[in-house]
Amino acid sequence: MNPIDDNAKFRGRAPSETSQPIRFAGSVLGAQRHICAFFHSADEEYKVLLPFIKEGFERGEKAFHIVDPKLRAGHTLRLASAGIDVEAAEKSGQFELRNWADAYLRDGHFDQDRMLALIEEVLDSGIQEGFPLTRLVAHMDWALEDRPGV
Repeated sequence: MNPIDDNAKFRGRAPSETSQPIRFAGSVLGAQRHICAFFHSADEEYKVLLPFIKEGFERGEKAFHIVDPKLRAGHTLRLASAGIDVEAAEKSGQFELRNWADAYLRDGHFDQDRMLALIEEVLDSGIQEGFPLTRLVAHMDWALEDRPGV
């Protein structure tokens, strides 16, 4: 599986084509849009992420987020504080929030192929549902824990 080629296949165009620039932390992202960011605090994290997340909602893009189950309520509160109608976005299918066990750690362990298949499924479903792009935001703290497959 080649995520870049698969992404282009799903979109029906080259991965560098987009109608509007995508911004993150004051920069415009290029054609290959994968970011790994480290933060000192949750406040710093959301100061950087919320403009990126909100921009996607305002453009009518799908949002797929994976968070620590203990932080789920706090995450949705942060989105709401930025003016995002979380409940309406969930009902419309624009926003999907999963915890680690429903994404990375299905059946209690990490499986790279299964995770890549999930990402492929999410990108495909976003297109099928009529969203121009899907923005994936995922917390990776689980990878620091002693878990099978990690």
